[in-house]
Amino acid sequence: MPVDYRLYLVTDGSPAILGDRRLEEVVKSALDGGVTVVQYRDKTSETKSMIANATALGRLCSLYRVPLIINDRVDVAIASGAQGVHLGQTDMNPAVARQLLGPNAIIGVTVSTIAEAGTATRAGADYLGIGTVYATPTKENTKYIIGTSGVQEILKALYKGRCGACPTVAIGGINDKNVQRVIFKSSATVKKLNGVAVVSAIISAGKPEKAARELRGLIDQSPVFITRVSQVELRVEQMLACVNDVIEQLAQKQPLCHNMTNLVVQNFAANVALAIGASPIMANNGGEAPELAALGGALVINMGSVTPEAIDNYVKAVHAYNACGQPVLFDPVGAGATTLRRDTVRTLKDSGYYEVIKGNENEISVLLGETAAQQKGVDSGASTSSEAKKAHLALQLALQERNVVVLTGKTDYISDGVRTFSVSNGSEYLGHITGSGCTLGTTIAACLAAHRGDPLLATLSGMLMFEIASERASLREDVKGPGTFVPAFIDELYNISKLAQQYDTSWLANAQVSEVS
Repeated sequence: MPVDYRLYLVTDGSPAILGDRRLEEVVKSALDGGVTVVQYRDKTSETKSMIANATALGRLCSLYRVPLIINDRVDVAIASGAQGVHLGQTDMNPAVARQLLGPNAIIGVTVSTIAEAGTATRAGADYLGIGTVYATPTKENTKYIIGTSGVQEILKALYKGRCGACPTVAIGGINDKNVQRVIFKSSATVKKLNGVAVVSAIISAGKPEKAARELRGLIDQSPVFITRVSQVELRVEQMLACVNDVIEQLAQKQPLCHNMTNLVVQNFAANVALAIGASPIMANNGGEAPELAALGGALVINMGSVTPEAIDNYVKAVHAYNACGQPVLFDPVGAGATTLRRDTVRTLKDSGYYEVIKGNENEISVLLGETAAQQKGVDSGASTSSEAKKAHLALQLALQERNVVVLTGKTDYISDGVRTFSVSNGSEYLGHITGSGCTLGTTIAACLAAHRGDPLLATLSGMLMFEIASERASLREDVKGPGTFVPAFIDELYNISKLAQQYDTSWLANAQVSEVS
């Protein structure tokens, strides 16, 4: 009979996790809550005690028609009559375990790399436990922290290696705050996870049944932060024909645009938001985010400050907006400038789902884990990549994060992992003023809040509004340089908003958008 791997419970009898409760009682509660597989993991007990515990858990699991798997110990699995074993990389070879346990036993293997996954499947593993996804207190000798991108790469490799039918579960630091994100971001287009394995999220919960039930509900539901409703993937000409409608929607809806940004840019960002028709708020305290997210707007996280307090506030805010299904734009400012910023990028990337990630070539490379040139500050410096390489970077990150990525530069590239476009608009004055990148993020986020059908269309609309406004401003006779450009630029954003409300699309005549093959 096929195994349901959706919610895979791994036990931990240590006092720090289990407390003074009986393991059997906690497991029963978890089964009542919807756990579909139980793994008995015990690194400290004597063999006799382990066999007794496994036998008791086996009887309990059989009442729920749920398989019991034994961690590492094939001898305990045989003695207790368990349905199978789960093996680590330093444990018994799966092929040997199969000879001992028989053809019907369930044999799982922990893998952290593509090579390990290939070896395990060739040795006859029935399923793979992929991880560690995030750092966890329950395993001291974690070989790799691979994140959701590492899980995704292994899933792709399994499919390419004709092992796509092998079931997989992700393990490591998974809980009710991140389970939907782990499943969504880990899954490749060709192969998805079959489930998740959890330890502390259930075993240490005050009410294990409730914790398990909530996790099952989250696993079985589509994530609220994925709100795309359009079933049609528009191409360039079709998208350009819809841009004015998005800007008109923005003016009509006047969505909240919540900016978490540095003090230098706040005034400029607020004025840009007002000019395009949004309602700005500059609020860097994550404690306000749940109430603000409920108002139906968008969040911009501009990684200007990387203090521990700021990072904590960013995480709180993205959790709040994800929980409400409202869009979040992440701008990893200066991601490659220091080790602290690179570490912060990894923390924030793993802490939430971002409908759009916007950055320069260097910042996007850091997010992909590639070796990037050392940044001196927030600017990207001279590009060393071809235009094709930049387009590919945007596409790669969009596929990895399953979102929209904007790679900014002289020519901008935008991708949702399926469609990739170049945008060649924008005035050179934008590179000579403070906060142009931050306020582009504000404009895109406002469009995302106004138009929830196609995130790529909303993003492109915000980019064209912003960059064409800059071109219009630079041509004005009253603009003599960067100092006179800024007020003219804000005026032109306002003017484009007014034209869009009058259904006048003449402002789009010079839009320079091309599809990248």
